[in-house]
Amino acid sequence: MASPGPLTGITVLDLTRVLSGPFCTMLLADMGARVIKVERPGDGDETRAWGPPFVAGESAYFLGTNRNKESIALDFKQPDGRRIVELLLDQSDVVVENFRPGTLTRLGLDYAALKDPRPRLICASISGFGQTGPRRHEPGYDAVVQAEGGLMSITGDADGPPFRVGVAIADLVAGMLAAQGIVLALYARERTGRGQHVDIGMLDGAISSRSYHASIHLTTGLRSGRVGNRHATIAPYDTFTAADGDFFLAVGNDDQFRRFCSAAGMTLHEDARFATNPARVVHHVELRQRLSTVVCAHPRAHWIEVLTKAGVPCGAVRDVPEAFADPQVLAREMVQSVEHATAGLLKVVGVPIKLSETPGSVRTAPPTLGQHTTAILRELQIGADEIERLRRERVIGA
Repeated sequence: MASPGPLTGITVLDLTRVLSGPFCTMLLADMGARVIKVERPGDGDETRAWGPPFVAGESAYFLGTNRNKESIALDFKQPDGRRIVELLLDQSDVVVENFRPGTLTRLGLDYAALKDPRPRLICASISGFGQTGPRRHEPGYDAVVQAEGGLMSITGDADGPPFRVGVAIADLVAGMLAAQGIVLALYARERTGRGQHVDIGMLDGAISSRSYHASIHLTTGLRSGRVGNRHATIAPYDTFTAADGDFFLAVGNDDQFRRFCSAAGMTLHEDARFATNPARVVHHVELRQRLSTVVCAHPRAHWIEVLTKAGVPCGAVRDVPEAFADPQVLAREMVQSVEHATAGLLKVVGVPIKLSETPGSVRTAPPTLGQHTTAILRELQIGADEIERLRRERVIGA
């Protein structure tokens, strides 16, 4: 049996869908929180239909961000459904939503309406542009936020078009920031006894993730451009093609460059154009040409073995199956199995945060739509006849 996680005893009412919100609540669920996911009767979270691929009728996309949760199929826009949500709120520590700002205000379920009757409740809102500002009412889509947050402008080849990152990074960053904000609010509640509103904008997350690119602009006024896989301020720091495939060479300082040259049988470190990192950045085109003629002579396994032994950071450019087959990934329990109600034994990604005393865990599979509806309603002291009526009237799912 899994050890109790640090959030054991915390109940989260999950009104989210798609990715940013479900990723946030999955992170909380992994750490022991009870997460009750409210889904529309009939179709549920939109990502249940995002495919192919599907596994026993379940979308692989949905399965990736909804483990360790319970699902109740409930239309809370109906009066009876709203009453059930109120009952769920009464027993919740946290409510998370990622509707467009104003949606829950119209339903009387925004933080302003909830904070007085439930002063300990923490409300987390994730949206494209945050709850304030002139663009707060605009919908938030990952690719749009990547574009407008400047991420696409620095992604891609220097002479090519801008690209979005290969995963929905604006959604994922927003989800992580929301989970962090919720944990901070829970910590603050221990001191003050009061909850608060956690307001996460995807654009804010994209701007903050610009990191040193942001600092370069804010401190110097310079504009970062696309440089492909190389680094704008470190060299050599790029992909190189060996005899049988690509690998990444990440030389972070002059000492590593000298060790690289020794391992590769080169004397470039003695050339003033390449002796220091600033010089290598200036002469990166010629440096790359010189290195490419050498590394292509051997397979990448040779280079990874030789350079790793020399203490030079490098690694193969692998596809997803290769990455998941890595003995290190397996040793860190980043691939786990759990029994799903319809799909049987299901492989899922493990928990990336390792705590020594109160570790997180993968306990249950992503739920089928409304899998826990009846059990949750019974907990709320709603009788069998009432449950059947709610089903007939399509307040809850079948």
